[in-house]
Amino acid sequence: MTTNKTMNSKQEMKFRARELRKEPTIAEQTLWYTLRRKGLNGYRFHRQYVMGSYIVDFVCWKKRLVIEIDGGQHIENSKYDDARTTYLKSRGFRVLRYWNNDVLNKTEYVLENILETLDSIV
Repeated sequence: MTTNKTMNSKQEMKFRARELRKEPTIAEQTLWYTLRRKGLNGYRFHRQYVMGSYIVDFVCWKKRLVIEIDGGQHIENSKYDDARTTYLKSRGFRVLRYWNNDVLNKTEYVLENILETLDSIV
């Protein structure tokens, strides 16, 4: 049985994800430009997607791959990030993390690394 509090929490998470999609960081925009519309070798991605009590930056369901783009705030929130990664891995997802600077300054490298990872997942 789902409680009202749980239902509100899910609704709040979906609302928050929607808001994050409306105001992406520059690094998220840069990566999404290629990932959207199956732009990376036909792999389909969703962005700012609710998974449990977390919102992930990008997810490819077919390959069970989550991509996280980290800015400076993630240095201070490493325990939260570790808990999220543990949660996702426990559900069979692989998690790739990239710093904002890498996405912005080494975009080709990041895309090649993502594609290599996707192609290596059976």
